[in-house]
Amino acid sequence: MRLISKIFNLNDPGWGRGNNNGSEPPRRPGKQDGPPDLDEVWRDFNNRLGSLFGRKPRRGQNSGGGGNGSGGGMGVPKGSPKVIGIIVLVVVALWLASGFMIVQEGQVAVVTRFGQYTKTLPPGLQWRLPYPIESHQMVNISQLRTFEVGFRGSARNKVLNESLMLTTDENIVDLQFVVQYRLMSNGAPDYLFKTSQPDESVRQAAETAMREVVGTKPMDFVLYSGRTEVAAAVQKLAQQMLDRYQTGIQISTVAIQNVQPPEQVQAAFDDAVKAGQDRERLINEGNAYANKVLPEAQGQVARMIQEAEGYRAKVIGDAKGDTARFSSIEAEYAKAPDITRERLYLATMQDILESASKVMIDTEASSNMLYLPLDKIMDGVARGAGKSGSSSRTATSSTAAAASQASSGDTGASHSNGQQAAPRQPLSANPYSR
Repeated sequence: MRLISKIFNLNDPGWGRGNNNGSEPPRRPGKQDGPPDLDEVWRDFNNRLGSLFGRKPRRGQNSGGGGNGSGGGMGVPKGSPKVIGIIVLVVVALWLASGFMIVQEGQVAVVTRFGQYTKTLPPGLQWRLPYPIESHQMVNISQLRTFEVGFRGSARNKVLNESLMLTTDENIVDLQFVVQYRLMSNGAPDYLFKTSQPDESVRQAAETAMREVVGTKPMDFVLYSGRTEVAAAVQKLAQQMLDRYQTGIQISTVAIQNVQPPEQVQAAFDDAVKAGQDRERLINEGNAYANKVLPEAQGQVARMIQEAEGYRAKVIGDAKGDTARFSSIEAEYAKAPDITRERLYLATMQDILESASKVMIDTEASSNMLYLPLDKIMDGVARGAGKSGSSSRTATSSTAAAASQASSGDTGASHSNGQQAAPRQPLSANPYSR
């Protein structure tokens, strides 16, 4: 390399002026200070190149060509083939070594051969054919790229031509959102060669998708409950557009930063929102009252149904009991009608006289002494009709029995004297007598 630099050293004061070895005739004094002649420059170059390969410069050669006039300075130097081969090998080795490269983590190398894409190299030490046969371009596929739509930097720096959008109910919303995207693992060639401005394509696709989705939704849905759904729909639709364009880009997230009505109608919209909130409050209060009253009403309904079922069962049971009692009485009546009528009469009178405070007895028809249990009668009167119990029944039965005995004694006395007794009407007519 030093020899090569020595040959091509233009700062050498003797460059183009010969080697001063006495092989050239002396120059005229008038031309020594002027620029060197081109023939002298070429001859000096040949001499230096010949000395590199071990050839001694010829003597007596000048710009005129020497004795034979053949211009020996123009001849090709003859050197050792071994040295020439080594130099060629070194040059070729250096040229091939220029094809090595290191691909960093998170990047890929897109290789082109004479301008046409051939392959994509992963991270690590890689090799390609040296320039000018092949060349490469590094692409970062792990970098998360971000851009804003509707604003720049902060929400105050609005871009109205991007943020104002029309909803399906013909209202306008001011919507600002952010899109994050990165390259696909195999999308570097498409990113470089299929689209001239891939980043701008992502912006336009995202804005178009947002306008299309917002145009199919009502204003209240976009402002309040539908932000997440709108963002997901925009991401899906924008990704479909980018796939059709073959950009090699994958959208990671679409985040809605701010959505509100235009500033010109903000006050009126706030009033409408307040009215809507009052409406929701009243609805919630009504629902709370309904949730309180309905269980109580349902409980009352259930209680009334249960009471009705109980009453129904009681009535049916009483009716069945009365039916069974009547059937048994009918059977006894068929056997002894008179006795049965008398027993029924006494039982009926007992039930009637249980709550009576006065007892009427026919004393003219009988001279026997009657026993009246006054203590039991007064006890029955004090307890009342529902609390008389067995004592009142005993008193009444005793009274009825005494009356019956008196009547029987009178009848027996009449029969014993052989006289026909006059018919006597009882205190109450027997409803069962014929």
